[in-house]
Amino acid sequence: MFNGERLNGMAPFKITRKGISRTFQNIRLFQDLSVLDNVKVAYHSSAKNSIISSIFRFPSHFKNEKEIEEKSLDILKLFKLEGYVHEKAKNLPYGQQRRLEIARALAANPKLLLLDEPAAGMNPQETHDLMNLIAFIRDQFELTILLIEHDMNLVMGVCERIYVLDHGQLIAQGTPEEIRNNPKVIEAYLGEEVS
Repeated sequence: MFNGERLNGMAPFKITRKGISRTFQNIRLFQDLSVLDNVKVAYHSSAKNSIISSIFRFPSHFKNEKEIEEKSLDILKLFKLEGYVHEKAKNLPYGQQRRLEIARALAANPKLLLLDEPAAGMNPQETHDLMNLIAFIRDQFELTILLIEHDMNLVMGVCERIYVLDHGQLIAQGTPEEIRNNPKVIEAYLGEEVS
């Protein structure tokens, strides 16, 4: 359920139009497209142009394309990727590919941004930079972020509310401080028996 509507079985592009965007644990970029084109794709999901306008190249098509390119360049600058605009996505370092994937997800203008293990495969510096980026997104955009992550420093550093699962069961929920001191969480994740 999202905004009172069932999403089961709904096509991914329709879910995106409803206001949900996501990243994946394994990065899924259009590897042979440029960094710019990867972001433009997301803006096209909400473009106002009709197929007729695009086929016949009406002035509205060119105006819309210019707006999409400007917005894409703005978001790439925000994510510190402006120096890679014409580079193929596959040529970016891993941490930059992750930033690009998040930039593309954000370009779809979501109300809910799902980040599935965004720190997977990152080194400590990249993870720290990612934590700052997620905090920036949280603070600057009016959206909800659902973060699925095993790096507890990242989770504690950016989340306002945390839900902890152990073997698929909810064992705790609360603020970072409440979670940090929760005996069930300590036992499940640190392996210590709590009396």
